Amino acid sequence: MTFRSLVALAFLAVCLPAPLRAATAETPPGLTARDFAREPAIQGLSISPSGKNLVGIVSPDGDTRYIAIWETANPGKAPVILGAQKMRLMEVFFIKNDRLGVYAQQTFTYGKWAGHLYKFYITDLKGEKWNSALPDEKAGSADEEFFNKISNPRILSYLRNDPKHILVIDNKLDSEGDIYKVDTYSGSSEKIYRGSDKFGGYQPDVNGNLRARQYSDFDNGATYVVQQFFNNSTGQWEDHFRSYARDRNLKTVVGFSEDPNVVYVSMREKDKTGIYEYDIAQKKFIGPAFEHKLFDAGGVRQSKSGRTLGFGYRAETGRIFWTDEKIAGIAKGIGPALGVTNVSVEWNDPAGGAPARVSYPDGAGAYIVDWSDDLKYVLVEKSGTNLAPEYYLLTDGSKLTLLGKSMPHIPGSTLGDSRLVQYKARDGLVIPAFLHTPSKARFGAGPYPAIVLPHGGPTARDDLSWDVTGWTKYFTARGYVIIQPQFRGSDDWGDKLYRAGDREWGKAMQDDNDDAAKYLVSQGLAAQDRIALFGYSYGGYAAMAAAIRPNGNYQCSISGAGAAEIKRFQNRTFDNRFLREFQRPSIGGLDLLDNASKASIPIFLYHGDRDTNVQIEQSERFVAALDAAGRPHRFLALKDMGHSLDTWTPAHVETQLVEIEKYLTTECGPGGI
Repeated sequence: MTFRSLVALAFLAVCLPAPLRAATAETPPGLTARDFAREPAIQGLSISPSGKNLVGIVSPDGDTRYIAIWETANPGKAPVILGAQKMRLMEVFFIKNDRLGVYAQQTFTYGKWAGHLYKFYITDLKGEKWNSALPDEKAGSADEEFFNKISNPRILSYLRNDPKHILVIDNKLDSEGDIYKVDTYSGSSEKIYRGSDKFGGYQPDVNGNLRARQYSDFDNGATYVVQQFFNNSTGQWEDHFRSYARDRNLKTVVGFSEDPNVVYVSMREKDKTGIYEYDIAQKKFIGPAFEHKLFDAGGVRQSKSGRTLGFGYRAETGRIFWTDEKIAGIAKGIGPALGVTNVSVEWNDPAGGAPARVSYPDGAGAYIVDWSDDLKYVLVEKSGTNLAPEYYLLTDGSKLTLLGKSMPHIPGSTLGDSRLVQYKARDGLVIPAFLHTPSKARFGAGPYPAIVLPHGGPTARDDLSWDVTGWTKYFTARGYVIIQPQFRGSDDWGDKLYRAGDREWGKAMQDDNDDAAKYLVSQGLAAQDRIALFGYSYGGYAAMAAAIRPNGNYQCSISGAGAAEIKRFQNRTFDNRFLREFQRPSIGGLDLLDNASKASIPIFLYHGDRDTNVQIEQSERFVAALDAAGRPHRFLALKDMGHSLDTWTPAHVETQLVEIEKYLTTECGPGGI
């Protein structure tokens, strides 16, 4: 079935004004939940390899998403607009100069399973022809039919030197990871490699040739993963290095260099993850390609032709260390051109060592997000905690053109201040945190009502970027102070902080959240009797734990999609031998459901009824236990909301903000905070 017949694509005769500009209306006296929840006016921009076109997602009404395609040589010209009536457009990007990849979503129910369906399509720049990356096939069983509906082929290589084809992996139940060469014009496909249940993790080199794959095996009962590379001389796959699951330090190929014998491997040699060069011919590591002494390194940034341009790492937010001189020069110049200023703080590494200084943009930074092959056109994003993304086109290294502002109706001056801080936990471990304070001009110097906001995961982290959930800035605009503790078990801050969270759910991890509350009081930012804890996913677990633990710091807690049953997460790893050794050792701690009767503060719980990650039944069972014990609580089920942000509509976001604020001001402790 084509995309046209599936979603009844409608071409819009009316074009959005281009470039998209901020409205001229006066700043509203008070920002509403709708202001933070509405769809961005413009988002997700990318540029074609040739630099001829730009594509992104736009929303003129804050509810409906459309695809917009601009000419880079004339960005003021109205874009071509493509829309969908029945599916929500999630992402669009260039596959070839005149071919787009599109991800679309809709709610999907199959028997008792209620979630969201994602589909990947390929189309031209006018939206005249839509193809699935791989054709639909008749399923042999009900289970196969269900799995095939919710699966999508994954792009393995864009084959930049091939004007027509891409490589994709088939993820359907009966394919075992078969690899196809897909014609992006005709929609035809050819199987070029038969997958198997033994091998996975296939990666092509810069020319699109399959050169890397992995398999797992056992050594005296210990699970390990073997990295293989294809030897062009012998025509054989060869073993190279192992990673043992129990070490929780997987050596992962993150890119091929222009030298066919050198690959980039992410691994941890010290406390921080780095990127290292591995020589395939010599079968040995030849040294670091990139390391950062304070933060974990990430992936490799390469040109569309495969040339290495820089390396990623996570500091206060995701950053790129550019190694290419030309693009490094561009990156250095865009900040001053867009009025970016920096602040610096003294930094104590959680792993120890001498203090250092960390510099980062104040309120908003300028970042290169995409570029044409020849770097004539560079796409720039200016964004930060107080500025939703603004997009600019840099032409010939000198001319900056505003393409659009994603949330022009939100004035940064009303949102207060955000900064990177640290505090010591009760056992002496240094905990990073992000502190968001309200405007002193509007709300004075404090103390303020406070929210401790632990992230999900728990193997995740926050950063100093625009908060698309509204959780931080909606509340600072209303006079709250927010702290986001990067508690033990958080990712990207080094191995010591990460491993300190092992089996400490609701225990030492929760102590870190409580110590964040004490930090706010010690700094004069919060009063002891005006603090709440709010979290989502693992943060929702932390909110339940806050209600249960004795002698807490909070007047109430708020749990979004909370994981009430820790044993369920342990059981998910039991049937997989690799996960039993890699992940299971980190999961353990306070069982919430068995202790619900100990809740000593009011708690508000909400959960999406299409959550396939943490099922709504976990919150419902916790609520039933609170009911049985006569503990104060409120529960809200959100219709058609899933677990992850990409399943939330503007109405879901708005409802969360409104209901959380209502609870904080009316039911949080005696009379609200």
